[in-house]
Amino acid sequence: MIIVYGIPNCDTVKKSRAWFDAQGVAYQFHDFKKQGVPAPALDSWVAALGWEALVNKKGTTWRTLDAAVQAGVVDAASAKALMLAQPSVIKRPVVAGPDGKITAGHSPQVWAAWGL
Repeated sequence: MIIVYGIPNCDTVKKSRAWFDAQGVAYQFHDFKKQGVPAPALDSWVAALGWEALVNKKGTTWRTLDAAVQAGVVDAASAKALMLAQPSVIKRPVVAGPDGKITAGHSPQVWAAWGL
């Protein structure tokens, strides 16, 4: 089962969910706002993609963080702590695909390569 993690009102999440719907791909949606960020899943995302790919430094949430908080994100541990505390800082959507494959952001070419 494909799991799409994100925030329902995020435009990129909406676009990605619409892509899955158009392809007829069944997926489960995990809402960060209602369900939080699952820590074990976050660990696997960081292992697969690296923390740098998951922290959205171009997003509004990152830009509104205090400079000291931003400067404190220097490794996987500090990035994970921030992502658990501020789920909106995660690049969205995170898609958990078949065989443990993971993407962050709208990635229809990658998803198509997965056979979706």
